[in-house]
Amino acid sequence: MASRTGTPKDAWAVDHGAHMGVLAAAKVAGVGQFVLLSAICVQKPRLGFQHARLAFEAALQASGMTYSILRPTAFFKSLSSQIARVQQGKPYLLFGDGRLTACKPISDAVLGAYFAGCPSDASPHNRILPIGGPSPAITPREQGEEVFRLLGRAPKFRRVPAGMMDAIIAVLGTLGRLSPGLRDKAELARIGRYYATESMLVLDASSGQYDAEATPETGQDRLFDYYAEVIGGRAEVERGDHAVF
Repeated sequence: MASRTGTPKDAWAVDHGAHMGVLAAAKVAGVGQFVLLSAICVQKPRLGFQHARLAFEAALQASGMTYSILRPTAFFKSLSSQIARVQQGKPYLLFGDGRLTACKPISDAVLGAYFAGCPSDASPHNRILPIGGPSPAITPREQGEEVFRLLGRAPKFRRVPAGMMDAIIAVLGTLGRLSPGLRDKAELARIGRYYATESMLVLDASSGQYDAEATPETGQDRLFDYYAEVIGGRAEVERGDHAVF
């Protein structure tokens, strides 16, 4: 489960509150094991939904129930939203130079198989597990370049300075003191900036740097093969409420 918007009100209602309800019901029913799908971004919490998720992770660990907390990196569908833009002749949007961040994307199928195997495999029990797809870690610029290559088009990028997002956040944050709606938009802008400037890789606590080599790899599914399937009409990008571009 996850909140649709990620705004604090929704996050605490779903990412924490609804999960607490499920945990309570599971304990009453005598369930002895809980596998939680969390997110790797909680290792550097700056947003409301991250704090809500961490609060439930802590509650689960203190529950006495056997647990496995999975923190996957970026999903294929989350990194595919701009394919349609490029197909329409629009430029691929980059924050900064497109090399600010990187990730090891993981497919739904691989994550689902790992998730389903947790109850019968003791190795992930009572552990927090970051999970990524196969190497190498991929930057947004490399993602855009591959989309253009698969379409047989010359790369065309538009850069969005991170400072522009900071200015938008500042304005919405000020106006949000008077309007709940604008307060939520400010939080959505903060979420956008976070994902534009933070890598979805394991964070080295000692150095404060993201470490691709330390990010565990799972499965053989690769993002660029998925891009080829989408562009070839063999797969669809279904993002719904989570669409940004």
